[in-house]
Amino acid sequence: MMQTTVPGVTTEILRAFADAWNRHDADALMSFMTDDCVFQSSAGAEVCGSRYLGAAAVRAGYAEAWAIFPDAHWGDARHFVQGDRGVSEWTFTGTRADGTRVEVHGCDLFTFRDGKIALKNSYRKNRPPLPSLDPGSGSNSTL
Repeated sequence: MMQTTVPGVTTEILRAFADAWNRHDADALMSFMTDDCVFQSSAGAEVCGSRYLGAAAVRAGYAEAWAIFPDAHWGDARHFVQGDRGVSEWTFTGTRADGTRVEVHGCDLFTFRDGKIALKNSYRKNRPPLPSLDPGSGSNSTL
């Protein structure tokens, strides 16, 4: 009986996945995911956040994040992988349509299968929105 070795996910793959998030590149992101993937977002009505099941729903969930935060960025990323599990830690920044900003630390917990991401479970700190940076907003707040 011939056995084949399935390459595992590496920190380099998680780095490329994070880069695709910052490019807002849904096609690239989905190339890292299994067909039956699951995305559990950090916000939503369910105890796990919003849950997106299957490639089409996950793609829509990713696009929803960019629609809410058109300038969404995940910076200062750090990644590690152990067997079929992985973690990415990051600082998320983004601005909503009303000008309020979010800057929080967070992480993604991953489960891998056959060299791809089967589950992306996202967590982030809960922090009130920051005031707009728009000079015309009348805010005197500084960061």
